[in-house]
Amino acid sequence: MQKIRFIVCLLVLTGCSEIATVRHVTPRPPAVSGSVDQELVRAETFLAEGRKFQTSEPTRALGGYLASARLTADRLGRQPGDIQARRLYNFSVARCIEVVETAPLDPWTHPLSATGPDGTYILTSVRQPGTDRDPARYHIVPADTLVPGGAYLERRVTVDGVGAPVVAVGNDEVRNFRETLSSQRIYETATAIIKFNDRRARIQFFEPFTTERTTLANKSFPLAADFTAPIAVALTTERPEKLGLSRMLNPGKYADTARLTRLQAYDPKRIPVIFVHGLQDTPASWTPMINDLRGDPDIRRRYQFWVYSYPSGYPYPYSAALFRQELDAVARAFPNHKGIVLVGHSMGGMISRLMITDVGDKMWLDFFGRPPAQTNLPPESKKLLEQALIFNHRPEVRRVIFMSSPHRGAEMASNWIGRIATKLIRTPFFLVSIPFRTIDAMLIPKEGTTMAASRIPTSIDTLSPKNRFVTEINKFPTTPGIPFHTIEGDRGRGDAPNSSDGVVAYWSSHMKGAQSELVVPSNHSSPLNAEAIAEVHRILKLHHE
Repeated sequence: MQKIRFIVCLLVLTGCSEIATVRHVTPRPPAVSGSVDQELVRAETFLAEGRKFQTSEPTRALGGYLASARLTADRLGRQPGDIQARRLYNFSVARCIEVVETAPLDPWTHPLSATGPDGTYILTSVRQPGTDRDPARYHIVPADTLVPGGAYLERRVTVDGVGAPVVAVGNDEVRNFRETLSSQRIYETATAIIKFNDRRARIQFFEPFTTERTTLANKSFPLAADFTAPIAVALTTERPEKLGLSRMLNPGKYADTARLTRLQAYDPKRIPVIFVHGLQDTPASWTPMINDLRGDPDIRRRYQFWVYSYPSGYPYPYSAALFRQELDAVARAFPNHKGIVLVGHSMGGMISRLMITDVGDKMWLDFFGRPPAQTNLPPESKKLLEQALIFNHRPEVRRVIFMSSPHRGAEMASNWIGRIATKLIRTPFFLVSIPFRTIDAMLIPKEGTTMAASRIPTSIDTLSPKNRFVTEINKFPTTPGIPFHTIEGDRGRGDAPNSSDGVVAYWSSHMKGAQSELVVPSNHSSPLNAEAIAEVHRILKLHHE
């Protein structure tokens, strides 16, 4: 009966609503108010010509769209403030991309001829073969054909300007994604611009994260952008949230999913912000926050967002050891990167806390009474334990934001829910080799107990207030000079400091020495709370490299 209750609790925590959806639509051309402007009416006629032949004669449809784009581009060169002309231009460019992709046509590798109502156009593209800037390597979808939605994407973040925002999805998986810290398949935001020299047209794609303005017809304009549509496409295609429970219950099966991933192209001028999720979770939980933060131009200019993903069934000191290895990979791939800001939720906060703590070998000596060289353990077990127990702060980490983090443990890990959870979690093979007497030293409180371990500890064990690692790590202060902040939930009851978010009590998440502390009316899912998101926004605004 208790196991059934536990599964029900997990299903409730996981949630039943779709976190992200994408609805495909047929966009309507922007209306031209009135009929006195013959130039805009003519552009509309060219658009109608293109739509008429969209499926039957794709190159003829392309010719119509190019004619409309050329006419409105010329208009913007003379009247850069003409909003109607800009909207018609953007719509025409989007339709060019759409017909190229759906036909399909290929202006990427050779010039493409398209007959329009006012003559024949030659369409080419700007490309860098063999690189991630080559449009031939992507399936490109105009963002105006997509309507993002779902529980995590209630706001669509866009920038008004010139160009057709698109979602670029990689045709193939990135071969060296681990070395470059890239996503395994690219889902990128880009904006298409078509420039004209008479009837010679050239498509060029810009990355809105790095380009804010562009030129068209010798005039400068803000670059249009859609930052939400690519997130929605990625989430609905990959469905990362479905791995949360599986990775907790069977972490060994998903060992290869422990890695750090960039969510945008690397930029040495931008500060990396790494989001670290919690127990039974995935990086998808950061979607509302990342989507909101990208709505601030200043945040977009100053920061780049990355996520650390890991099977949350691992004991969290081991997950922290894996995280340190990923930070080493950052140093190898991008030795010129700026100092890092960490944002950790729940167990992710505990992992982040270890990144700003100097322990050295003190905990090892306290557990075993002798240095590693003199400790009789199998070599593989010793190496694993050294990685988990011997560490110092990471100098590249310059600030940490803790969200609903049980620094002193969570009572739930010790009650019936925790006991059942530990029985359901499968111990990874590489942990089974650690002798139980070693586990006794790590798991059992030092004072006054003869209790012996009968199994390898799970992530649930290392969240218990009675866990020895939890009690010992709190004896070590955070490294001076690295500011940190705390965000806690009180479920809207206003009862701090006697509050709880339903999982973590205030007495556990509160940390002395925090630069700021904010209690928000949230349950344990504080990354989804609007006030908590606004607080992260505020902290990033004040952070300086």
